[in-house]
Amino acid sequence: MLKNLNIEEVLFLDIETVPLAPEYNDLNEKWKQLWENKMKFQINNDEPAEVLYDRAGIYAEFGRIVCISAGYVFQKQGELVFRVKSFTNDDEKVLIQNFFNAWDAFSRTGKRRLCAHNGQEFDFPYIARRALVNNLVLPKIFDIAGAKPWELKDRLIDTLQLWKFGDYKHYTSLSLLCELFNIPTPKDDIDGSQVAKIYWEENDIGRIAKYCEKDTLAVANLLLKYKGNKIIPIENMEVA
Repeated sequence: MLKNLNIEEVLFLDIETVPLAPEYNDLNEKWKQLWENKMKFQINNDEPAEVLYDRAGIYAEFGRIVCISAGYVFQKQGELVFRVKSFTNDDEKVLIQNFFNAWDAFSRTGKRRLCAHNGQEFDFPYIARRALVNNLVLPKIFDIAGAKPWELKDRLIDTLQLWKFGDYKHYTSLSLLCELFNIPTPKDDIDGSQVAKIYWEENDIGRIAKYCEKDTLAVANLLLKYKGNKIIPIENMEVA
């Protein structure tokens, strides 16, 4: 697969998500009970559901998307360049629809694949689920409910799944793989655990988008490394 993969046919993406409400106590009683039920089955510890609410953003039922960054690789004056655009909006429906519109335009140019790190278990289904919640029509590439992994391999690329080599138990973070492959990750401003605070308390979506954009470049560089190619330096990232 990697040998014949044309890197310029791939759209790389990363999403940032936050809990639906700033604090647990902002939920109504029904949603509090639903969150407590979710945590009872998901986590085996004695911590109250209220304490665990900062994890709500990772679940599409209890969180929402605040940023999708998407980028692609192309040749410019003999060098590989990465162009990235972020989609942000306080109205999640508008945000996702704008991304879908961009994907439609991108795919019409012959670029027909999506790539994310842990995309199979997080980014791809999260986008699809939140699109349905917002009454949006799924593009064909995201209409994957019930699909088998081998039915998706020509459309969706997951750098984590490629690293697993069939090992279903093994999770490796993007940051660890970047360190392993000597891929610079100049994300010295924030980390993922701070996104909700920055969104809800500081209202700084630009800072979140910048963080997300660098992740898309890291995913692109990881795939380039898998193929045995040179990586794209941060100086060759263009923000649309």
